[in-house]
Amino acid sequence: MDNLSLFALGSSLPFGEAVAKNLGVALASLEDRAFEDGEFKIRPLASVRGHDVYALFSLHGEAGASSADKLLKLLFLIGALKDAGAARVTAVTPYLCFSRKDRRTKPRDPITTRYVAQLFEAMRTDAVMTVDVHNIAAFENAFRCETIPLDAHALFARHFGSVIGVAPAAVVSPDLGGEKRAELFRQRLERMLRRPVAKAFMDKTRSEGRVSGDIFAGDVAGREAVILDDLIAGGGTAARAAVACRAHGAARVFVAATHGVFVSKAAQTLCAAPIDGVVVTDSVPLQENDPTAASLGDRLTVIPIAGLLAEAIRRRHENGSITRLLEEGP
Repeated sequence: MDNLSLFALGSSLPFGEAVAKNLGVALASLEDRAFEDGEFKIRPLASVRGHDVYALFSLHGEAGASSADKLLKLLFLIGALKDAGAARVTAVTPYLCFSRKDRRTKPRDPITTRYVAQLFEAMRTDAVMTVDVHNIAAFENAFRCETIPLDAHALFARHFGSVIGVAPAAVVSPDLGGEKRAELFRQRLERMLRRPVAKAFMDKTRSEGRVSGDIFAGDVAGREAVILDDLIAGGGTAARAAVACRAHGAARVFVAATHGVFVSKAAQTLCAAPIDGVVVTDSVPLQENDPTAASLGDRLTVIPIAGLLAEAIRRRHENGSITRLLEEGP
């Protein structure tokens, strides 16, 4: 593809190679060198002057690299690319860090979504592309540069279409904040199954790490219930919703979340819950010997999204329709 350059950083290198393969291009080379005091140097090794450049890095925390470390490295690469004459630079962050704190809920609360946006803008980033950001409206309002929010809903709908078959189904939001996300997915699943899909939601309030709220509303009795969320970290939200679905008569309960962050306690929490299957994407790659993957075994399904990112990059480069991509899937 003429004048398109794709870079991938750190642990996202295998993901970047998969995206490049789908695009039919080679990953551009870069120097990523650490100094003994923990500082680093990063620069493109190929000319990017006049190019449409995509810098890919999933910004989840991992062993040896926090979300903040990875964010800083991505920002420095974008700055170097702009200084090297790139015509346009798009940050591709399958998982965008610090996006859960998008509004002030207590006095003097930080709004980290806005602060992250200001950092990208300071590096002259032309656009930020991400997948299933915590709150699309907050994401789009925080950035002054172009935002490209993608989602994995078409991929999830395709998966559950085959899993559910002809059985009655329901889509469940595990909290009121995610109701809009769940409703959009419910409509997509309904179109794919070509029959009505019920809906339900649960109340949840989180304050200083404590979760409360037991109200459950909706129709899941005798249905295949799909609990949809943007991410799973500790698994507590998914487990609470699964227990409620079972208590209200769900035939089977599945959890679908784009980002499988899976902190240490997730394995025990999810395995103890009445969940028949957990479906995530590879936006956050599973670590070797991940305890959650080992504990869930064949109850865990990981859906690759390199094709989705590649097609979104292709359409942006060629001025194609991202909206149609999200509706139809890659």
